[in-house]
Formats: sequence, structure tokens, C-alpha cells
Amino acid sequence: MKLRIQSINFDATSQLEAYINKKVSKLEKFFEEVEAVDVYLKVVKPETVANKEVGVKILIPNDEFFASKTCDSFEEATDLAVEALEKQIRKHKEKLTKK
Repeated sequence: MKLRIQSINFDATSQLEAYINKKVSKLEKFFEEVEAVDVYLKVVKPETVANKEVGVKILIPNDEFFASKTCDSFEEATDLAVEALEKQIRKHKEKLTKK
């Protein structure tokens, strides 16, 4: 699995990158054939409280999944985005097993 973290208009700390890597790598236990994961980090409207946006795109053979969340911190947004992707992957696997 290739992981690419892209922080837009700021530099992500190594701690944040390690946290994201740890959370995203857990998705492989739900679907082993993950080819690549792209994570986009962005600060939207710096004057608001919930201004940290995380978008996660997962590429699997013949399909892709995307989730984007905005929260107070990048860690919280990452957690919510990964949870949303877990649900999408479970639904996808259920469809595959029904065929």
C-alpha cells in the first residue's frame, strides 16, 4: 500500500503524519487489496473553530472510496474519515460476497 499525505498551504508535523499513517494502515485489515491511499490536509477559514479538513481517498482494484471530514483537529477529522471509509469498505465487501 502506498500512502501519500499532502498538506495544503502548511507543513504537517511528523507526529501528525505518523498518526495518520497508523490510522490509515488499519484499513488494510478490512480490505487487503488496498493499492494506494491519498490523504489531503487543509485548513479552511482560519477564523472558525472547526477548520481542519481531512480528505482520504483509497484506491482498490476497479474502485475507489473517498471520505472528507472537518473538525477542530486533524486527528479527530482523520478518525471520522477512517470510520466512514470502514463503512464504505464493509458495504463494498458485502456486495462482492452476494455476487
